[in-house]
Amino acid sequence: MSAVTDAAPAVASTNPFSQLIRDSLVVAKRNLIRMSRIPEMVIFGLIQPIMFVVLFAYVFGGSMNIAGSTDSSTYREFLMAGIFAQTVTFATAGAGAGIADDMHKGLIDRFRSLPMARGAVLTGRTLADLVQTALTLFVLAVVALLVGWRTHTNIGEVLGAFGLLLLAGYAFTWIGALIGLSVRTPEAATSGGLIWLFPVTFVSNAFVDSSRMTPWLRHIADWNPFSATVQACRVLFGNPGVSPSDAWPMQHPVWASAIYSVLIILIFRTLAVRKYRSDTA
Repeated sequence: MSAVTDAAPAVASTNPFSQLIRDSLVVAKRNLIRMSRIPEMVIFGLIQPIMFVVLFAYVFGGSMNIAGSTDSSTYREFLMAGIFAQTVTFATAGAGAGIADDMHKGLIDRFRSLPMARGAVLTGRTLADLVQTALTLFVLAVVALLVGWRTHTNIGEVLGAFGLLLLAGYAFTWIGALIGLSVRTPEAATSGGLIWLFPVTFVSNAFVDSSRMTPWLRHIADWNPFSATVQACRVLFGNPGVSPSDAWPMQHPVWASAIYSVLIILIFRTLAVRKYRSDTA
């Protein structure tokens, strides 16, 4: 009896934030081990962005006019920030499908039976996806160097650009988490995760100069959070950018990218955790 009595204060005094971090890391480790045992998950995740690099660089590169130049090497430097940003945002579909699959197989019910922080399941999953995204970015950067992409700033700014990309990718995985919790099957999560990504990534400055769009469409593109991240990376990489715009995110892209990403995390993490709690209550 005394042993139980003595143990009670220790449990009661557990810091909820510390428990959330500890449980999130445990879930993240579980997902990383699962990824390592299914290497095709990582391989297939690398193929698509590499295809985009090769296709856009060599098929469209010679016909694009960027910064007054039609040189394909100029377009390749312009392109890579968009490809990097597209890669981290497309990880959203995988995050949503993974969570939907866990829900479908009843794994979430098993987590619910454990004495763990409720938000840890989602946080751990998104952290594991962030690690996979970082690996994909590294491989993609090597491929980009092979096709002629170069940076023209110092190492600190280059690392800052990749940091913004990872922050944006982590923010978008929370949108995927909410989608994964809101549908019944992994297939629906994958479809739902891609439908909205295509207009977000293509109505932007990722692949073309937004100044060539109609005025109302350029306004949307300039205020698109995705465009802010792309433009911030071009600034930090020292790569050619789009024509000047009066839109605040294009004037201050680094700050805009960071603010957008933090807001997305705060909003969609709150919604996703609330959805998770209501579904498993």
